[in-house]
Amino acid sequence: MAEINGGAATSARTAFVTGAAGVMGVRLVRGLVEAGWRVRALVLPGDALRARLAGLGCDIREGDVADAATLRGACAGVDTVYHLAAVILSHDPSVFARVNREGTAHVVAEAARAGVRHFIYVSSASVTYPKRTPYADSKLAAEELVKAERSFAHTIVRPTLVYDVGGGQELLLFLDYLRRFPVVPFIGAGRALKRPVWAGDVIDGLLRLAGKHVAHGKTYNFSGGEAIAIADFGRLLLRHHGERRLFLPVPVPICRALAFVLGRLMKRPPLTASAIAGIVNEADLDPALAMRELGYRAMPVREGLSLCFPVKSSPTLRERSALVSKPEGNSP
Repeated sequence: MAEINGGAATSARTAFVTGAAGVMGVRLVRGLVEAGWRVRALVLPGDALRARLAGLGCDIREGDVADAATLRGACAGVDTVYHLAAVILSHDPSVFARVNREGTAHVVAEAARAGVRHFIYVSSASVTYPKRTPYADSKLAAEELVKAERSFAHTIVRPTLVYDVGGGQELLLFLDYLRRFPVVPFIGAGRALKRPVWAGDVIDGLLRLAGKHVAHGKTYNFSGGEAIAIADFGRLLLRHHGERRLFLPVPVPICRALAFVLGRLMKRPPLTASAIAGIVNEADLDPALAMRELGYRAMPVREGLSLCFPVKSSPTLRERSALVSKPEGNSP
């Protein structure tokens, strides 16, 4: 692991954040620094996105969670680890195992070696699917690795579908698909319930975990403030972009058969079993435990989309961000 900005670590209030150059990672680093934490931010070697961290006052380090050797010393003097680094989308299933499962094992081992006190793992709502995808399998396996380590306290967080001003990776793909056709061939009837969550609310929840002994050994659902059917969410998302589409439901068995055939013929098929799973499986995760124990609150999706894709009468996203940038209970 290469140290980029230098600076000595202090154990009492030092956090190590993996995936720090991602949209969520940058928000988290900023929030921790504002709350008084020293932050060591892990970015991939040569990652141009590290520029997002410029000026935040964090210690930027280069390393790859999939390469244990690059993590040596990463957790020295660290009190709390926030492990966000993951691959969400890939046409190569082995990438999920290498980065999400084995990468987590490497971070866990380094944290244990350094005497970290609290390990916070950002998992996925997809681990609850009745028939999991390779991505979901890798995240569930990573959860088990975190739980099995006894040298530190752990907390696991399962966000639902995340959206933000910049979209969120899965959301952007969904929106791109919806806008591609004048009549949208929709996977199934679109009745599966989701709880889309604004990235700012997820970050607020993550900040509340820092120094929270009540969170030790717990798994929290960081989900949105209301459930909505996936087809209704799609229509709502389009309306916020000034567009409308007619949805044509395609039976799920036909979609699965088509995905199978395309997978045999193409290296990067436009329809996959994982994409189908993301549409047809429910992700209506109850955030009640996080609300009760952490004071977590999440906006209803209609309010959240108005903030990210503004309407005239809505408050600005900056105003909402100011309200959650320093939540109660986030000091260690």
